[in-house]
Amino acid sequence: MSLAGKLEVDVELKASGDQFYKIFSNEVHQMPNASSKIQAVDLHEGDWKTPGSIKLWKYIIDGKTEVFKERVHFDDKDKCITMDGVEGHVLEKFKKYKGIFQVINKDEGGLVKLSLEYEKHKAADEPPYQYLDFVAGLIRDIDAHLVKAA
Repeated sequence: MSLAGKLEVDVELKASGDQFYKIFSNEVHQMPNASSKIQAVDLHEGDWKTPGSIKLWKYIIDGKTEVFKERVHFDDKDKCITMDGVEGHVLEKFKKYKGIFQVINKDEGGLVKLSLEYEKHKAADEPPYQYLDFVAGLIRDIDAHLVKAA
């Protein structure tokens, strides 16, 4: 049995894909305003917009506060954001953890194709279903925030 895996889900947006990509790529420090799931996003290294910068997320999942330090990469052409986990609670549960957000514009609204790539410590460990649900819920919160602000 393989220790590496990938979970995927598509999340429909009412806001435009461009709006969503902008907040996730350039205004991530605004996340606590968009979702009660996020307590803070702090810059650890680099800046808010430069690929390779490191950010520290503080969030609530399953009623518990956790942190996630990630190195972010952007592909503006394809509107793709990749977050590689470098430290945090999720890496206590998984050897590797990477979130990939592919943002697609549609005639009305947009779509986020979310992929979580991971590697478990041992075969008996469960895949990160709770994190997939959490991030999909965060995407919906951000979308609702963007629609309300419009």
